Amino acid sequence: MKKSYIGALFLSSLVLLTACNTTEGVGKDMQSAGKEISKTADENK
Repeated sequence: MKKSYIGALFLSSLVLLTACNTTEGVGKDMQSAGKEISKTADENK
């Protein structure tokens, strides 16, 4: 579980660090990262 959580955190960090020049882009990136973290959490229940 710890590896999956670290992987999700790493993935979300990559998404946030990618080049997004608008507030809308940041919002979409954060939403995508949140979905991946939720998916990983659900898989490890």
